[in-house]
Amino acid sequence: MDIFLNHNEFRQYGTKMIQYVADYLETIDERKVFPKIHPGYLAKLIPNEAPNESESWEDIMKDVEKLIMPGVTHWQHPHFHAYFPCGCSYTSICADILADGISSIGFTWVSNPACTELEVVMIDWMAKTLGLPEHFLFGENTGGVIQGSCSESTLVALLAARNKAITQYQNIHPNVNNYDALSKLVGYYSDQAHSSVERAGLIGMLQLRAIKSNEHYEMDTTILEQTIEDDVNNGLIPFFCCATLGTTATCGFDKLKNIGPICDKYNIWLHVDAAYAGSSFICPEYRYLMDGIEYATSFVFNPHKWLLINFDCSIVWYREVNWVKNSFHVDPPYLKHKHQQTTIDFRHMHIPLGRKFRSLKIWFTLRRYGVKNLQKYIRN
Repeated sequence: MDIFLNHNEFRQYGTKMIQYVADYLETIDERKVFPKIHPGYLAKLIPNEAPNESESWEDIMKDVEKLIMPGVTHWQHPHFHAYFPCGCSYTSICADILADGISSIGFTWVSNPACTELEVVMIDWMAKTLGLPEHFLFGENTGGVIQGSCSESTLVALLAARNKAITQYQNIHPNVNNYDALSKLVGYYSDQAHSSVERAGLIGMLQLRAIKSNEHYEMDTTILEQTIEDDVNNGLIPFFCCATLGTTATCGFDKLKNIGPICDKYNIWLHVDAAYAGSSFICPEYRYLMDGIEYATSFVFNPHKWLLINFDCSIVWYREVNWVKNSFHVDPPYLKHKHQQTTIDFRHMHIPLGRKFRSLKIWFTLRRYGVKNLQKYIRN
């Protein structure tokens, strides 16, 4: 604990911080959306080295307004129209305060049982709320995990698909090593897809082909299937396809009902990126936009974009969780525990070991607003 801030002082300064945040959000429209500063402005205003002695809370807060706020882009400003929505609500902020106060790292069930178990329930709650297929609900080999961003989720899905494709290929060709099998893999995504898909391919050392979109900014499935056929004829292994529901540049929707059968035909992992538009599926009248979702192998969306949940919070579901777990399974003695055969350890389902108690803000938000009020928020 901070020896310079006791429990009573925390109550005092915590109250002041909440008041500051409330005042900031209440009067945010009085600020300029984008700061009038130049790169490097802050380094000129802050000392080159950390202070040796403790500084007062009051002095620090004065510098927040004097030094930090002049360089902030105000994403919650009513005139902020760049990038994408960034969810925010007082309920979610309060839940994050609780998570930070608990300050646990829930990498295994035993490291924080409530963190793991609430996450399981919240992921199922959200799947049902969005109208996702039952094969994404938690089961023997199904379920999901809360990640920090869609970029992480897409990378993990890609790596799991890579592991699945190589394993299946080596079952037929046992003399082929991992590197030779890897060189044959090829994946596909729309030229309207988020840049994180291309980056995932670079990280995974995988060939990914950008498929031209049509006049409706949808992936052209005729070109997709022809490209896949050409790759198969050239001895390559199609293994992954990323479809997008609500692209970043145009909010285009790839047609899953057309892409899905193609992926089924060629045994391709179909990953659906609904990072932005996925929140709208809380409203039944928008679910026609994900017609064909039953073909998806994995599905990701960001509650932190449109569901009043603060960043970071991205949920990804898998219909074959074991391919994910097997891709990242490292089990040193210091992480083992007696319940690991009967519980979920989320460390096996993403790249970092440490993980925040993100499910708290989902729980708080869904309970405080209720589905009906969140639907009303989306519609309006």
